[in-house]
Amino acid sequence: MTLAAQPAYAAAPVVQITKIYYDSPGSPDNGGNSSLNGEYVQIKNTGKKAVSLKGWTVRDQTSRSDHVYRFGTFTLKAGKTVTVRTGKGENTASNRYWGRSGGTLAYIWNQNADTAYLRNASGKPVDSCSYNSTKQDYKTC
Repeated sequence: MTLAAQPAYAAAPVVQITKIYYDSPGSPDNGGNSSLNGEYVQIKNTGKKAVSLKGWTVRDQTSRSDHVYRFGTFTLKAGKTVTVRTGKGENTASNRYWGRSGGTLAYIWNQNADTAYLRNASGKPVDSCSYNSTKQDYKTC
């Protein structure tokens, strides 16, 4: 008896997008810094070793030049999550800030459909997460 070959599955990336909060809390979205920071993407290191994210990028589907967040010197420890917030703030081990400010054009994530892309320092795609819903404010990836 011959067994059929099992399909090869790609292993999940060690560093992956886990959540996009694309519709910041409150109504209306007023473009203020707290509203901007209510919009974010979370990235988790699911591995057992720290990973340097220096030069890695997060971008949305439009990938306009101002819709690209580039990590500076930053290491994501094993098992930890970093939240990349749209607005301004002081960078920490668990929160990074895109630095966008003011007005409705400062938001990154569309409120009905978009895709977040995570690329390594060489520009190679690592992970992505898409959503297409106006019924929720976030997407767990």
